[in-house]
Order: sequence, then C-alpha cells, then structure tokens
Amino acid sequence: MPTYTRRLIELLDRFAETQHDRLDRVAQRCADTLQSGGLVHLFGTGHSVIPTLDAFPRYGSFAGLHPLTDPRLMWHNVLGPGGVRELLWLERTENYIDKFLDHQPLNSGDVLVVYSHGGRNSAGIEAAMYAGDRGIFTVAVTSSESLSRPAEHSSGKRLADVCDEMIDTGAPVEDALMTVDGWDRPVGGSSTVIASVVSHELVTRTATALASRGVVLPTFVSPTVPGAALASNDEVFAAHRARLHAAEARRIES
Repeated sequence: MPTYTRRLIELLDRFAETQHDRLDRVAQRCADTLQSGGLVHLFGTGHSVIPTLDAFPRYGSFAGLHPLTDPRLMWHNVLGPGGVRELLWLERTENYIDKFLDHQPLNSGDVLVVYSHGGRNSAGIEAAMYAGDRGIFTVAVTSSESLSRPAEHSSGKRLADVCDEMIDTGAPVEDALMTVDGWDRPVGGSSTVIASVVSHELVTRTATALASRGVVLPTFVSPTVPGAALASNDEVFAAHRARLHAAEARRIES
C-alpha cells in the first residue's frame, strides 16, 4: 500500500511536469509588478490562507508580497467565535469580500493570486472579479479535478473562469488521498500542501526573473545564514512598509 508521502510525490511530479510554463508566465508578471514598485497580493480563505501566510513573511521570501488576511475568513477556534463553522458560512456568502478589499492597497498593474481548492466559494471568485475590474492580473490556484463540479456562485462562474491565468494543483476533488481499510472516509489532505508549493515556486521563479534584470529585493533571511543576524530583516519590514504606504497613496489618488 502506498504511503501518503508517496501519493503526494506522485501528485507533485505531475504538477511539476504540467505547470512549468504557467508558473513561469505568472512569475514574469509578478516580476514586472515588483520591478515597477507594485504589489503581489495573495488571498485565500480557510485552509487556503495557509499558502498565503507561507509566502510572506518567512525566511526566503521578499518585500512586495502582500497576504490579504481577513481574520473573519480564518479561524483561531474550532468551534464558537472565530471558529470554522462561521468562516465556512462567510466564505460562501456573496457580496461580502468587497467590503474587506475596499480597504486594501490594490492598484492597476498589481497581481492577485487566489487560492481555492474547489474554486466555487464566493469570497475567492468575487475577490478575483473585484481585482480584475481594477486592472489587476489575476491568478487562480485551484484544481482542474474540481472543474467538473457545477458552479455555486450566482454568476454561474468558478474561480478559474474569472481569472487571467490558472495554476492547476491537480489535487483530487475529495482532497484526502488515502483510503484505509476499515475506515469509511479518505484521510490525509493534499490541496494545502500543493498550494504551498505553488507559493514557493512563484517566490523562487520571481526572484530568478528579477535577478536576471539586475533587481534584488530585501529578502528575509535566517540568522543561521553566514553574515546574517536577527537585525538583518529590519530592512525587509522597512521595505514592505514603504511599498504598502506607496500603494495606499496610489489607491487614494485613484
């Protein structure tokens, strides 16, 4: 019987083979945006918040990446206030997410990456539509395995339908990978792990694209790296703050 790790490796091997060109195209757009002083925004709800948090800030990531983290669409309790049931309801509720995005520094020429395994929740779909209406290049990180399922949004569209580009995680519709004898439901989720790989593919490919243009951005570094110290990341926070302030000023002016 294959292990979870082996099954995941199979999915990642297929992902690496099929998504190489798409990842490069998106990375080039991210590099264009960052080189011009813009922001690469990342958005997800529920478990799909995790790949946005793992993109920035963390060791090996750089200024200009901007997670759009709405605490109402995350959880800090399993049940009760801030719990999973509330966010599951809210992420499916139409005409909410624009209230959150209206206060975010999104500008024409930016990039928005939206993570959603099924691609059917209102929050992700409407975030992409909101950004697209404002001249932002939109990217869906979702699974083509879910495209056979009917749309739930009133527009009749799924996330992949409203974005400029789609990166296919290849995760199965049911997400969980392993069937266990004597257990009546599959176990071992896959979509979040693959989505986090997408984040780091974009981070590394964007850095490669920028470096080829002679552009180096302040990058979070572990103090274990020779020549680095705890204070080495102060410049990253400063650069991030400067980009946000500039983006907020452009948003107000527009």
